[in-house]
Order: sequence, then structure tokens, then C-alpha cells
Amino acid sequence: MKKISYSKVGDNYDTKDPIKKLAQVAARQTKISEADFKEITDTRGESAFVWQQGAALMASVVEGLGTKNLVADEMRKITGKTYYDVIGYDTVATIINDLITVGAKPRVVHAYWAIEDNGWLQDTERMTDFIKGWKDACQVSMAVWGGGETPTLKGIVEKNTVDLGGSAIGVIKNPKNLITDRKLKSGDRILLFKSNGINCNGLSLARAVAKKLKNGYGEKLSNGQTYGESILTKTNIYAKLIQDLLSAGIDIHYISNITGHGLRKIMRARGNFTYVIEKLFNPQEIFLFIQKHANLTDDEIYQTLNMGQDYAIFIDKKDVKKTQDIVKKNKFESIDAGYIESGPRQVIIKPKKIKFSSESLDLR
Repeated sequence: MKKISYSKVGDNYDTKDPIKKLAQVAARQTKISEADFKEITDTRGESAFVWQQGAALMASVVEGLGTKNLVADEMRKITGKTYYDVIGYDTVATIINDLITVGAKPRVVHAYWAIEDNGWLQDTERMTDFIKGWKDACQVSMAVWGGGETPTLKGIVEKNTVDLGGSAIGVIKNPKNLITDRKLKSGDRILLFKSNGINCNGLSLARAVAKKLKNGYGEKLSNGQTYGESILTKTNIYAKLIQDLLSAGIDIHYISNITGHGLRKIMRARGNFTYVIEKLFNPQEIFLFIQKHANLTDDEIYQTLNMGQDYAIFIDKKDVKKTQDIVKKNKFESIDAGYIESGPRQVIIKPKKIKFSSESLDLR
């Protein structure tokens, strides 16, 4: 069976990451010399950037959905449903779940919807679903929808498609709640949160698989769902949960949002630590289906998709039970998955006999 690698159908990280590092070097050379502004340099290269503005700590982030909307477009041809409530919701989820990794409480979300021409906006049913999904996600995130930009980019964006993204701003009222990798220490426990599915990462791979299937996105999985329906599940939003944990006095030492790079993201922090994973959530069927039809090894698929675990938080051992109780109250699932120890920067996933070295994740 022919292999479908993510680097050939989606992001090639070997090409992309060096450019991101080049941009980060240039970004560090930009300065503001004002008494009431001070950047938090430890957050450069993280999922969100933090600065001190007067007495407050502010955080900001920009993110994009990717190509999940193309799956919704194809599924509409099969079922007649737009699925754009999921698309709107997930665009906000990708933004917010990055913002809160530094401990920020979301305040404002801005939209960026780029279209080929105004015809895309004239589908009333799709736009109604999309706007509702965006609004619902803002409300779940405890943020206001502050506005946005809808550029018409003929010749850049393809006809009948949309490029979705946006930005968010948050606040950290208590400086003790700022989360950076300086808090990490040997002996910390790693808690993984169970994902709803593929979320918004690896969609180019999922779409390439659909082209191989006899019935495309209409192919039935053993759980009764179609392939397309399994992809189009809403992403969990953890904004309220993280704030509940901080309010309860949980000292969160670090957070990794497991998106691009798969479970390699567990070692995103800068320190020389080895991250030992002893337990994993069983991946939902959608992941195993993609792995089978893309003919990928465990090593390849676990460095591409979240494989059932989409968030990692790092805490002191004494806080594990209290944290898991709060996670459960928020109707999410967590697993005490492993621990951190001093050593070379790497992730060891014992159940799968996988080891990811620092050379395979060089984001800063």
C-alpha cells in the first residue's frame, strides 16, 4: 500500500520550522521603549505572547483553521447539512486554546475571513450556521466577539472557498498565574486531556485519505459514522477549565496544546527534560482509520495527529487528584499519563515504544 505522508500533502515541518525560527529572531530585534510596556521574553516562541501593560499582563495570539472547511463543503454535497456551525466554532477554538496556554483569560476575539468574491457570503444557510458557531465558541471561551476583517482576495483565495482565522487578546490579572516553562521541574506529572477527535490539525492528510476511499467522505466506519462526520467533530475549548484550575490554587507549571507536530509537542518547553508517557487514551477510530489508509507507522502518525490527547498540562504530583476532579466537573476527561525527569530533551511514549528526540521539534 502506498504511504501518504503529511509532509507531502500538508505541512513540511522541515521546511517551515526554520523559517519560523528566522522570523522569531527578527521579532526579538523589535523593541518598544515605553515606561508602561514590558514584554515577557519567556513567552517568545510560545503559543501566545505576553506583555506587561501598566499593572496588567496582557496576552495575544493569531491562529487559523486550516482546511477543515473543505471537508464540510464536501459533506454538504452528501448530507445537505452545511456543518459550518462546527467550522465557526473550531476556528475560535484553535485561537483560544493557544491563548490560554500562558494562563490568560480570554477577553476579545477578532475574525479574519478571506474570500475570493462576495458570492461566498450570499449562502444564507451556511453563513447563519457559521456565525452561530463562532458566537457560541466565543461565549464558551468567556470572550466578546470584537469584530474582524473580511477581505476579498480574488486570485489568492480560490473560488467558493474561504480562508478562516483570527486573533484573541486575554488578560492575566494575577501575575502568579502566568504560565511559562521556567516553572517546570523534574518530578512533575503530565496530565493529558482526551480530545474529541482530529480537531483542526492534519486535515490535509485526512483529505488525501478521502480521495483513496471508494465512497470518499461517505465511507462508513465501524462505529456507524461516516468518515466525514468523524472528522467534523467540535474541538474542546478549555478556557473555563484553565481558569477554574487557577482559581482553585492549582499551580500549573506548563501547558502544551497538542496540534501540529503531534505528541512531539509535549516537549515544547526549552528545558532539558525527558517526558515519559506511561499511559495514553485509546485513539478514536478516526485516527486508526487514517493511519491504516495512509499506511503510516505509529511513529509517523503520533508525530502528526493528536491521537486522542489534545492538551497536556504539567503539575506537581500533590495536585493531580484535585486537578482531575476539576477536569471532571468541567465534563472533560484526563489521564495521569506520566512524568518529567532530568535528562535529554525528548518524549518517550512507552505504550507505543516511541521516542521523539529534540532534533525533531525545533520551534524556538
